[in-house]
Amino acid sequence: MKQFNNKVQFSISETPLPHNFVAEKIILSCLLVNYEAIEVTLKTVRVETFYFINHQEIYKAIVEMYRKKLPINIFSVNDFLKETGRLDKIGGTKVLLELINQIPNLVYLEEYIQLIQDKFLRRSLINLGYEAINSAYITNIPLEKILNDFEKKSFQLTNELIEEKKLTTAELFSTIFLELKEKALKSDLPGLGSGFYDLDSLTQGFQKSDLIILAGRPSMGKTAFVLNITENIIKNYKVPILFFSLEMSKEQLIYRLLSSETGISQTRLKIGNLYKEDWHELKESIQTYSRLPLFIDDQSNLTTQDIRSKIKKILFEQNKIGLIVIDYLQLLVNSKLKSENRVQELSQITRALKNLAKEFQIPIIALSQLSRNVENRINKRPVLSDLRESGSIEQDADLVLMLYRENYYNPTVEKNEKITPAELIIAKHRNGPLGIVELSFQNDPTKFFNTFRNTE
Repeated sequence: MKQFNNKVQFSISETPLPHNFVAEKIILSCLLVNYEAIEVTLKTVRVETFYFINHQEIYKAIVEMYRKKLPINIFSVNDFLKETGRLDKIGGTKVLLELINQIPNLVYLEEYIQLIQDKFLRRSLINLGYEAINSAYITNIPLEKILNDFEKKSFQLTNELIEEKKLTTAELFSTIFLELKEKALKSDLPGLGSGFYDLDSLTQGFQKSDLIILAGRPSMGKTAFVLNITENIIKNYKVPILFFSLEMSKEQLIYRLLSSETGISQTRLKIGNLYKEDWHELKESIQTYSRLPLFIDDQSNLTTQDIRSKIKKILFEQNKIGLIVIDYLQLLVNSKLKSENRVQELSQITRALKNLAKEFQIPIIALSQLSRNVENRINKRPVLSDLRESGSIEQDADLVLMLYRENYYNPTVEKNEKITPAELIIAKHRNGPLGIVELSFQNDPTKFFNTFRNTE
């Protein structure tokens, strides 16, 4: 630890960082005698993966020669290093000769690669730790920025550890072909089925990495619809669902779920006006949901960074998340400091949500308000331009769904009916068709149903 200019500077001690000298030599010796070994190594090993400078220079030279389609052996590499003025930098010809004396073992090449990658990641982690310590002592850097940078870099390291090997194009096509064969043998949807059959027919379920926007005017039934989807998915797939409720409290959401599940009206449930038979339904519903992995978070002033942290926490505990729901988009903030340009801020939020969906390979459903413009038209069915503070919502979303109920605007229509028609408009679908899904809506308990049509 050094101190200068009233600042404390931590640095890595003189103790050598993690490395494996023998493994590095064996890998380089393999590269000098076998051309196929180069192709295998290039897929995963970077120059900095080697710890020793002379090994880095030798590997860099081999990579350059490979890309120039030059023959690679001890003599050609020696000449190349000499011509480029790097032979002395590696310690001379004797260092190359020492590599040849190291008996190459191609059978275990990938294991040796894993060994030096492990050491490289450990060195990176140590460097990241010292970087975080030094940043923490610089008081003019906001703490939130330090934590965000540290989390971002540590997450990158985690990804490198999990994805030690990036697929080539050929390997990627082979993987996709095997996935298609597996899907063809199943009758299930490739994505998470919402439980609304016409919607699932058009979308083939909610796909991994998709950002889904569910939009509608206030009190159109957005929360009710997404809760119905949540119920269907968690019961059918038993996958953890993380529900961010920025408008309602946890208790209010639970009341809604119980009302939808039991058929007891929300009004009677909230005031405790229950009949004898209601208690049996309630007990069964509570027991059912107590066993299901539903996580509700009602923190206010939520940022996308908060969402990232909570996703990682649930993943650590559950190993998997099936779906993320955000109710609703306009209540998210981009940072703890409010931005004057709300449209720009919301654009950054939707872009961050799309990135989260891609990073964690989880579909994210975000509810969104529609602007009042729809109220000024004769035809009040919403269109994409009605998205409030749209910014990049339309651009970043893979799927945009819009709820519409005629009864919402004209209460006299079918006023005596407990169940009224509703429409779910697929206004954008990046990977499939657009269309309108016909649904049925019940006001209390608030619930959407599949509409079954007579096709005779």
